[in-house]
Amino acid sequence: MGQTFDRIFENAIVVNHDGRAERDIGVTGGKIAFIGNLAQSDAGERVNCKGLHILPGVIDSQVHFREPGLEHKEDLQSGSLAAVMGGVTAVFEMPNTNPLTTNEAALADKVARATNRMHCDFAFWVGGTRENVDDLPELERLPGAAGIKVFMGSSTGDLLIEDDEGVAAVLSKTRRRAAFHSEDEFRLREREHLRIEDDPRSHPVWRDEVAALQCTERLVSIARKCGARIHVLHISTAEEMVFLQAHKDVASVEVTPHHLTLTADDYERLGTLIQMNPPVRDKRHKEGIWQGLDQGIVDVLGSDHAPHTLAEKQKPYPASPSGMTGVQTLVPMMLNHVRAGKLTLERFVDLTSAGPARLFQIANKGRIAAGYDADFTIVDLGRTETITNKWITSKCGWTPYDGVSVTGWPIGTVIRGKRVMWEGELIGGSNGAAVRFMEGL
Repeated sequence: MGQTFDRIFENAIVVNHDGRAERDIGVTGGKIAFIGNLAQSDAGERVNCKGLHILPGVIDSQVHFREPGLEHKEDLQSGSLAAVMGGVTAVFEMPNTNPLTTNEAALADKVARATNRMHCDFAFWVGGTRENVDDLPELERLPGAAGIKVFMGSSTGDLLIEDDEGVAAVLSKTRRRAAFHSEDEFRLREREHLRIEDDPRSHPVWRDEVAALQCTERLVSIARKCGARIHVLHISTAEEMVFLQAHKDVASVEVTPHHLTLTADDYERLGTLIQMNPPVRDKRHKEGIWQGLDQGIVDVLGSDHAPHTLAEKQKPYPASPSGMTGVQTLVPMMLNHVRAGKLTLERFVDLTSAGPARLFQIANKGRIAAGYDADFTIVDLGRTETITNKWITSKCGWTPYDGVSVTGWPIGTVIRGKRVMWEGELIGGSNGAAVRFMEGL
């Protein structure tokens, strides 16, 4: 083949919807132009990927980058730097900023702040509230909108719709898949007295599995009545996974690396560093979540990257805020699970690229195919590294996985054909652009 490309990624094992095989990928104009043997072709640059695997670009559909309003914790630039350093090519950022992302002006402001300033591509969830219900059909289709996000249980920020009537009002208006933080606020209020001063082990006692299951059952019932599609974020209980198995026609399911990795035993060692909403729970819940992943109930992985400064996290519980870093460690932590035989590399690809593309109807991303954006996460499955706080580029500069040794490491982050990160170095500019969605075109 005599075609000339802008760039050829050669000698890699390409992992895709049709399996894995050694292939070259030719890129022109930021798009994948050809997949196959390109030994006889010319290119402006050839990138030798011998011994490496090229995956479709990892999409993290749940991050909190804190801008505007909370930039001392994180901002769009620093959060996206953490993303690309960890092999993530696109993120969906959450609406609980200050001001909240609940109207057209706030969304447009975020898109403007992010364009050509973020290192990765992006979309922004729009918060569903009682006040903006009538505007949701328009808001969810605006450029840069990932969809509508609703908090049924209180977490960081002021977004909350805890009652069935309020949730039904939102779901009667949405046409895209709406995302939910599913914890029963009424039960949380009743159980606040169970929090023990300076004891984060009481966090999952307060925010117990019943609060999660009860809310998810209510949510699915409302979605059915409204004929709506829902996405249940960060499932943390075995019981929810069993329940959701019977409701996959209306509900998609996200899980997080921390709920797949940590257990309540880790509060002894890590304390408030692993305080999250919903909480890290005991071992049987972790096992139940893995079972749901094994059975195909889980659709996507999200990091729920939610940074706070170390000083904030070190306040005595419950004054300590919930949230941890995660976007930079998603790929290495999950590749380590691949190495341990907990899931296949193909399943990882489905959870982090094909799955998000399918659920959220992303245009031209999520697979390695001619005509698609040339977004790649390039990994060395045999490389062993130790995750450290020093490696974390998030503003807050810490990870609960400090000192954890993993096998499987992100070597390169390629976005629309350009290497942004390579071998731990930022080598591309901040050229982030809004993700496009079929339902918003």
